[in-house]
Amino acid sequence: MAYEVEPPKYVRLAQTIQRRIEEGTYPPGTRVPSENQLVQAFGMSRPTVVRALELLKRDGWVESRQGFGTIVRGRPAVVEQKDRRGSEALTRDESQAAGRLVEVGYVPVPVRVASALGLPKRAEILMRRFLVEEGGEPVELVSSYFPAGLVEGTELESADALTGGTRAHLETRKKVRFDHVTERVSARLPERAEAELLDLPEGVPVLSVLVVACDASGQALQVSDVLLPADRQELEDTYRLN
Repeated sequence: MAYEVEPPKYVRLAQTIQRRIEEGTYPPGTRVPSENQLVQAFGMSRPTVVRALELLKRDGWVESRQGFGTIVRGRPAVVEQKDRRGSEALTRDESQAAGRLVEVGYVPVPVRVASALGLPKRAEILMRRFLVEEGGEPVELVSSYFPAGLVEGTELESADALTGGTRAHLETRKKVRFDHVTERVSARLPERAEAELLDLPEGVPVLSVLVVACDASGQALQVSDVLLPADRQELEDTYRLN
């Protein structure tokens, strides 16, 4: 069952501010209007404004500076060249990739995914779960979630392996455009089904890379939870000191 759910007010406000950053109304390095100014301009409560700004800070659009207020950082950097987890989740051809499609269907939306998509906690959402294998061994479990309005008229609900990546499929069928990706890395213990698919001994944690793919306005089009066995990973990053 598919249905449309309007995002909460704070999410809609955050999306509006993101669009203004993209359009240059709030250029990088300038101050975002104060909380009082946003309350008056949009007719929303202060708690709603505060939550919207916190969401923008979390996703890297703005930052707080002591004595200066909330400063625009600009659009978060595209992650594709730094770490290909996000781009692989969007471009993987299920029909050709090493591994198998293990589940397709509507499920209760996970809390982290609901936050990214602006959905209520009890909503149901389409999930496609793909197990990546190397040499016959499971190495990665990718659970991708899609807003209900995007799946109508597409093959995403099909239990067959998708030809071409989800990004190309949605851009072609629904005329949307993916613009940037945000990745959030955390560690947790896997659920029983996840541990069984990844062939993990009891007590072994996983690294979770939450991939949030958005259009230019900041609207999330796809969220993928990429699980990696923590005992088989070695992460390395190089960066320049200012």
